[in-house]
Amino acid sequence: MEGIEHRTVEANGIKIHIAEKGKEGPVVLFLHGFPELWYSWRHQIAALGSLGYRAVAPDLRGYGDTDAPGSVNSYTIFHLVGDIVGVIDALGVDQVFLVAHDWGAIVGWYLCLFRPERIKAYVALSVPFMPRNPKFKTVDAMRALYGDDYYICRFQEPGKAEGEFAKVGAELLLKGMLTSRRTGPPILPKEGMGSNLDPSSPHPLPSWLSQEDLSYYASKFDKSGFTGPLNYYRNLNLNWELTAAWTRAKVKVPVKFITGDLDLVYNSLGTKQYIESGGFKRDVPNLEEVVIQEGVAHFNNQEAAEDITNHIYEFIKKF
Repeated sequence: MEGIEHRTVEANGIKIHIAEKGKEGPVVLFLHGFPELWYSWRHQIAALGSLGYRAVAPDLRGYGDTDAPGSVNSYTIFHLVGDIVGVIDALGVDQVFLVAHDWGAIVGWYLCLFRPERIKAYVALSVPFMPRNPKFKTVDAMRALYGDDYYICRFQEPGKAEGEFAKVGAELLLKGMLTSRRTGPPILPKEGMGSNLDPSSPHPLPSWLSQEDLSYYASKFDKSGFTGPLNYYRNLNLNWELTAAWTRAKVKVPVKFITGDLDLVYNSLGTKQYIESGGFKRDVPNLEEVVIQEGVAHFNNQEAAEDITNHIYEFIKKF
């Protein structure tokens, strides 16, 4: 992680930890997903920070070394987007290139929707734009589709998932989540979220995730816990209510979308059909490219780090 510097900025009423490399040049702002940290972008920060860009990745609200407000309702999409606008302001720039994965990608889509003038171009990983369905609240629709044991439904009750996570321990839990290659909707076992994780399992870590990497993640989640990250999911229905004014709104910024063909999001929630049917391009008219990486699962920014870096660079250097 040579050359990556760390500091704290104040934005939107909280202290946000950022990692950065490169002092000058256009800002590339990276937003991580669940259950991750700024660290998920370590390879891209190092590479783009050496290519003349100012690469910046925060720990999002509730994660790592960033503040984690106690109230569930402090994690609405307005709070999350507000944090990122505050970070952009703290960096002293008007516009950034945005790169985001998983929950970070959701925040990224709303940032492009709410404040498009702050984004030069957007590279979204794993999670495409998800248009608001005016007829069904988000979690209610997921429950109707996949039942009460769908992971997002299981995450709704405050304290419940945290209790099950604690029984497993952060390191084993994170190993299971980060290295999973199951496709399709994550359905959690009724007997507990850790019941399918075997601590004595001899399975080695994949080449892209070292024990040092896993230990870093675990150390931060041991300290900050999972409540903040889980609160993102607990606001999905509230976000549906709050964003009624943006029903059928289109994302107008230039976009490149990248996912793996083994990604659990790509293989559930009708995502593949949404992309292939032209719905995605309809809602994001400046969608310039969709890349499907063969043999790559959900955490593509780490599993296929060099490929992702090259895709980002090829896209943003045009602007």
